[in-house]
Amino acid sequence: MDDSYYIGIDPGVSGGLAVLTPDGSVELATKWPSTEGDIFRTLTLFSVCSFAVLELVRSSPQMGVRSAFTFGQSYGALRMALAAAYIPYLEITPAKWQGDMKCRSKGDKNVTKRRAAELFPTLKVTHATADALLLAYYCRRMKMGLSL
Repeated sequence: MDDSYYIGIDPGVSGGLAVLTPDGSVELATKWPSTEGDIFRTLTLFSVCSFAVLELVRSSPQMGVRSAFTFGQSYGALRMALAAAYIPYLEITPAKWQGDMKCRSKGDKNVTKRRAAELFPTLKVTHATADALLLAYYCRRMKMGLSL
């Protein structure tokens, strides 16, 4: 699958979206798109032979009712955008992918940022793109049957 794309998605306003090619080069690393339309348009650019890994996130008790509802709406819209763009995906918990990638952050984004910078030394990694890059890396390795 020479035209494959491996997509990592860290949903939410402080998250990001990253896309890798089969050889592991970065096609896209960006902060999270601001509208549902932007999310869909971005995903459709990579809908041919793609696979995504989506961080499985949940609302927390600290969120207010309104925040939890908005968060749930956004997460559902993201899943619908993936379906509409014909991109199959796997949802994975932060504990699982961070454990496999040896970068358990426990909420400290600097941990995943450092790990992403190790794997992508020529790229300016930000807090917004770090987890998405690691999820895309995880996705590519998993789908190609390579060890992490």
